[in-house]
Amino acid sequence: MKKKKRFDLNKVLNRRYNFLFFGIMCFFFILIISFFRVMIVENDKYEKLLSELTYDVVLGESTPRGRILDRNLNVIVDNKMVNTITYKRSKNTTYKDMIKLAYKVSSKLDLDYYKVTDRAKREFYLYNSTTLLDELISKDEWDMYEMKKLSNKDIEELKISRISDSIIDNFSDEDNKVAFLFFLMRDGYSYSEKVIKSNVSDKEFAYISENNEVLDGFDTKIDWIRYYPYGDTMKSILGSVSSSSQGIPKEEKDEYLKKGYSLNDRVGLSYLEKQYEEYLLGKKSKYKVINSNNLELIEEGSRGNDIVLSIDIKLQKEVEKIIIEQMKRAKKEANTQYYDHSSVIIQDPYSGEVLTIASKRLVNGRIVDNVNSMLVSPVTPGSVVKGASMLVGYNEGVIKVGEKMYDECVKIAGAPRKCSSVLNLGVIDDIVALAKSSNVYQFKTAIRVNGQEYFNGIKLKFKQSSFDKYRKMYRSFGLGVSTGIDLPVESVGYTSIDKSAGNLLDYVMGQYETYTPLQLSQYINTIANGGSRYQMHLLKEVCSNTGDVIYSYEPVILNTVSTDKKYMRRIQEGFYAVMHMYGGYGRGYVDDRLDSAGKTGTSQSFLDTDNNGIIDTETITSNFVGYFPYKKPKISLTVSSPNSSHPNSNTDFASLVTLRITKAVSNKYAEMYGL
Repeated sequence: MKKKKRFDLNKVLNRRYNFLFFGIMCFFFILIISFFRVMIVENDKYEKLLSELTYDVVLGESTPRGRILDRNLNVIVDNKMVNTITYKRSKNTTYKDMIKLAYKVSSKLDLDYYKVTDRAKREFYLYNSTTLLDELISKDEWDMYEMKKLSNKDIEELKISRISDSIIDNFSDEDNKVAFLFFLMRDGYSYSEKVIKSNVSDKEFAYISENNEVLDGFDTKIDWIRYYPYGDTMKSILGSVSSSSQGIPKEEKDEYLKKGYSLNDRVGLSYLEKQYEEYLLGKKSKYKVINSNNLELIEEGSRGNDIVLSIDIKLQKEVEKIIIEQMKRAKKEANTQYYDHSSVIIQDPYSGEVLTIASKRLVNGRIVDNVNSMLVSPVTPGSVVKGASMLVGYNEGVIKVGEKMYDECVKIAGAPRKCSSVLNLGVIDDIVALAKSSNVYQFKTAIRVNGQEYFNGIKLKFKQSSFDKYRKMYRSFGLGVSTGIDLPVESVGYTSIDKSAGNLLDYVMGQYETYTPLQLSQYINTIANGGSRYQMHLLKEVCSNTGDVIYSYEPVILNTVSTDKKYMRRIQEGFYAVMHMYGGYGRGYVDDRLDSAGKTGTSQSFLDTDNNGIIDTETITSNFVGYFPYKKPKISLTVSSPNSSHPNSNTDFASLVTLRITKAVSNKYAEMYGL
């Protein structure tokens, strides 16, 4: 029997103590090595990390934005440094304090106080009143307030709405001026810096500078504003920029803050300034906070990148001049009482580049920039769309190239006769139908597309598929869909859902749906280049503030018209005949030496002349779309003059304003570009 070993506790404990001691020594050894690495070997690295974690970085004020230039690098929008008066409310300042200060300062500043709104005057009266105006609130309303059914804001709004008109009407000039200044001091985010006035006089600047210690919150600085070397040219789509007091738009606050903006950052508010905010935005200076109140510059700020447009600003100016001259001439003619604007677009048919986008409107005797309306105000196109209409007939196999039809007034059951503008053109083919703008040729073709053959008194059996075929073709040319223009807003025109059979006939002659001048321009581009619909665009490239190109736009084909090439060539031949055939409706619009192709369009339009929501007046809208030279087009040209004539008057005179604008613009382009 084996002898059992005796358990030696001391030996076990000693072994464990030795193991623990060895472990502790290893730990301290590793710790010493780590300290050595951090404090000696990588000391600089960790001092930098510590420094970055223990100091605050603050950003400077908004720096000037990038410039906007034309294709030839002429500056269209620049920055101008100006003396500026600002106000920043401190947290302990009450509205009473602000009003008292406004009375003191307003007499020293030349303010456009006539801009003060009724709302601003009422708010001023409320906050300046010696009483709380509690008498304007009924007992029931106070009870609702006690029950928390009305808030403080609700009570305030009720008081403002009930301030007597007679009180506001009796404001003195001084009261109006103070009310306006008080509004400027409060406009925007509560405790952000407000721009009270930019581009101030030396006297105004000196007064605030010398007294800013006693004028609590008022100060002066050198700021920047947008400067437009070409005046109002294109100004409506160049867009606007917020002031530092406006800052980022309140409705888009969350979106901008997520991108790292501050509340008082100046941003593009509309059109090109908004569309290309990411490029135009300046880079702020960065400062390190030292000893709580001193700043050390760590990164210099810089102005934003420049955007280069496809626009030729000199051509743009000449086109605007032509529009103004012809508008003034037209307004002296009969039947133009409802005519108030014309628009012109010149494009490169093979890239979608916009060379000119011009529109002028007559408003209360003044002519103002009207380009923005070209994006959102559709017009009735008239016969300019007949190229797309004819193509449907070819594609559906209901007409053949060169097919002849008898042009006569057609009679549809239950509807009045429908004719071409010139009664009974006789037997004509497809080319003559386009050249002399035969409505009847399109009517008879559409009836065939609808699965019927015309006879006098025919009853149309409407098929939705017929409309769909035409609408699909129109949209492949850009009619009724977005052009893709690089601006934040664009209308796609008006599309009806009325399924009356007779509307199909109106549709194919351009009298049913409406399109913007931009869409008409994309349509004629697509015909000019043989069927490719290019995205319309204004941006050509982006340059850094040192002049390096950092982005160049590449043309984008949105779609290609689905048709046989021979049919597209036939449409082009028809458009050439419009401009050159004897009796062609486009004769005289463009000089023959320019060898153009195009299509005119005259359409019925309707207006609500007394703004009661009811259409009461018929007018005539005249349009032109074309391109030249015919074989290798350099440009497309679209001209639109809504309501250019009024057929309901005592004479039937129709202004030729669209013809004159087209002729003058095409000649000016040829002169400037040596054609």
